[in-house]
Amino acid sequence: MTVAHMHPLPFTRIELAVMGIVEGRLCVLLGRRAEAPHAGRWALPGGVLRIEIDRDLDAAAERVAMERIGTTVPFVRQLCAVGGRQRDPRAPWAVSIVYRALLPSGLLDASPGKRIEALRWAPAEEAATDERLAFDHHRLVAKALDATRREADELQLPEGFLPERFTLTELQRDCEVLSGKRLDRSSFRRKLAERQLVEPVEGERRGGANRPAQVFRLRPRAG
Repeated sequence: MTVAHMHPLPFTRIELAVMGIVEGRLCVLLGRRAEAPHAGRWALPGGVLRIEIDRDLDAAAERVAMERIGTTVPFVRQLCAVGGRQRDPRAPWAVSIVYRALLPSGLLDASPGKRIEALRWAPAEEAATDERLAFDHHRLVAKALDATRREADELQLPEGFLPERFTLTELQRDCEVLSGKRLDRSSFRRKLAERQLVEPVEGERRGGANRPAQVFRLRPRAG
């Protein structure tokens, strides 16, 4: 008897929760499904794990991104795995490995790919409670949103999200969008100083002639 017969394998998918700030709001990229199940409904871009060609989960996420949205997704990280019965009508038990990326505006040049009719950026907070999304994807968006907000609260901004140079006002504005709440200016800057997260770019300022703002950059990470 083979191992597969002894232990039936679950139906396994890769889901991509790609997030970014679009027109001042934290948004998530959704695709409209072209085929059953849930044809015509919006969902996270995703695809089935293919053990005959995917060398590992990260490679599977890269392949799914190319197939579904026509591009690789930089700075992608594994978020979580979810599984259970009745998650997908094609199988009695299904697992989703969810990957998340937080990208700066305009970085992703995505286009509808295999089995996707259209793509759109949807406000993440709305998508996280929208039960009209296919499968249980509103819950997956909620997990991605919660992780992003916790990172923003701790000022653990992922690699590649911030521009190379920025003012503290610009940084605070982005953190407010990510966390979904207003931040006290003094407390925010004190936390930055305590953690030594940023450093001034000597001789570089930005803004009006009267009180131009100092330009900063992230300090290099140790290791």
